[in-house]
Amino acid sequence: MINIKESESLNPLNHSCAHLMAQAVKHLYPDAKFWVGPVIEEGFYYDIDLGDKVLTEEDLPAIEREMKKLAKDGKRIVRREISKEEALDMFGNDPYKVDLIERMDPEDTVISCYSQGDFTDLCRGPHVESVKLLKNFKLLKVSGAYWKGDSNNKMLQRIYGVCFETPEDLEAHLQELEEAKQRDHRRIGKDLGIYMMSDLVGRGLPMYLPNGFILWNELENYIRNKELKRGYKHVQTPPLGNVELYKTSGHLDHYRESMFPIMEVEDEEYVLRPMNCPHHMVIYGNDIHSYRDLPLRIAEIARDCRYESSGSLKGIERVRTFCQNDSHIFCTPEQIEDEFKGVVDLILECYKELNITNYRFELSLRDPDDKVKYHQDDEMWNKAEDMLRQVLKDLKIDYVEKIGEAAFYGPKLDVQVKPAVGNEITLSTCQLDFCLPAKFDLTYVDSDGSKKTPVVLHRAVFGSIDRFIAYYLEETKGNLPTWLAPIQVEIIPVNNKYHLDYSKEIYELLVDNDIRVELDSREEKLGYKLRETQIKKIPYTVILGQNEVDNNTISYRVFGTEETITLEKNEFVEFIKNKIKNKER
Repeated sequence: MINIKESESLNPLNHSCAHLMAQAVKHLYPDAKFWVGPVIEEGFYYDIDLGDKVLTEEDLPAIEREMKKLAKDGKRIVRREISKEEALDMFGNDPYKVDLIERMDPEDTVISCYSQGDFTDLCRGPHVESVKLLKNFKLLKVSGAYWKGDSNNKMLQRIYGVCFETPEDLEAHLQELEEAKQRDHRRIGKDLGIYMMSDLVGRGLPMYLPNGFILWNELENYIRNKELKRGYKHVQTPPLGNVELYKTSGHLDHYRESMFPIMEVEDEEYVLRPMNCPHHMVIYGNDIHSYRDLPLRIAEIARDCRYESSGSLKGIERVRTFCQNDSHIFCTPEQIEDEFKGVVDLILECYKELNITNYRFELSLRDPDDKVKYHQDDEMWNKAEDMLRQVLKDLKIDYVEKIGEAAFYGPKLDVQVKPAVGNEITLSTCQLDFCLPAKFDLTYVDSDGSKKTPVVLHRAVFGSIDRFIAYYLEETKGNLPTWLAPIQVEIIPVNNKYHLDYSKEIYELLVDNDIRVELDSREEKLGYKLRETQIKKIPYTVILGQNEVDNNTISYRVFGTEETITLEKNEFVEFIKNKIKNKER
């Protein structure tokens, strides 16, 4: 989906359309007062004070009609530069504009405003030349928004919209929005009973429901088994730590704004952990290690907490507590290439099995001019960055370099995944670290008896499991492969009086074979039950009538089809088990 804010042509078009909308609102509601109306990635919005009038979606068509009338009139959009005193005189009756003007930089002696017909507003621009260019627009929704984003202030009304150069582009964009709506993991998560949120529990703190916990568990077991086969050792560490731990690691200096406030307990200070590497450093330091012990691959599905502003929270994609599929590989410098290759190989293996195909690699490097964000050690940075470049070259992996995107302690490889809708997300990451092992005074005894400092690879295949579930629900539209589906088979007896006993027998057979199954024995019509299985996106629906009872068979339908297939009951069991084993739909 195009980023309208960054588009050279669509940015001024949407900026102008925001003013057109404000002008239409002013015509319909003469007492309306306006706060700000910026261009955003998805189009534009305007925050409006309408007094006691509360807008609903039903009010938007009337505003659109007035906008079209104004656009047809074709007034020119005229820019004027005025002084602060002139601005205060012009907007003296509008407390929102007065606040904006008074908070402007004192050195900005010239203020710009834009006029079109009977409407004038403060704005830096840019705008198009005439409102007649604003023909292809759509108002999308209305919501509440606190003035200045502060819940102590008055609630304003925010109208969202979008504008394009041609009707074809607008229609294509609206279709994309509808597709995004159908794929939104928040909607799918609710429909499938994956997770819930509660303000009583707290914003950004998801609770996984029974179906969601099954999905979570399957993913956790999947990646843990992959790691076990590759020699990883799993640990469990607490989700908080002493402040001294994060002072030692440097996270308190570099990451404090993203951490929850410090808690004082019995003259000690603790903090909810934002990441797991400090704990794993301490675990490594608990023993004396020889070069023969390395590489040591420590892994954990670990609960972390980071402070995210309420405006940035989004379902389980962006939360305040999440679980990382995390690992820290302690190795010698000579082992870096093999270990890094092993991580990339694991990532690609998982992507293949999960049918993730649209991705690319980014090598995130430090900005050498940034003396605050990054650990200061030019030799370390140059060595680490050159080493990763060489490994990627050896692996014949295409990548792009991103200056200033590294972690504070070292460069990293990020895998950027392009979802079916929306912007790219970072899914997997592998970071090379010469810094933290030295901070924690970690060592190993080398072959010559000397003590050396190990190198650490920070690695996450799924990244956050929460974010991965959000991504995967949107990719599949909730039509999960059988091995991940919370309910793999739904059994529906055609008539409870004659077919329920056989349905119970089949239910027990599937349960005994570790197949997740539900039996719908409600006194409802068959068609109603079948429609529900489609809404719940259950991979296989078993329909049992007299023919199945008489022949000891099973008839089933695959999700999304109406074809009925009949198999001998044990043959069906093996069929489902193979689907699960091979991770097929």
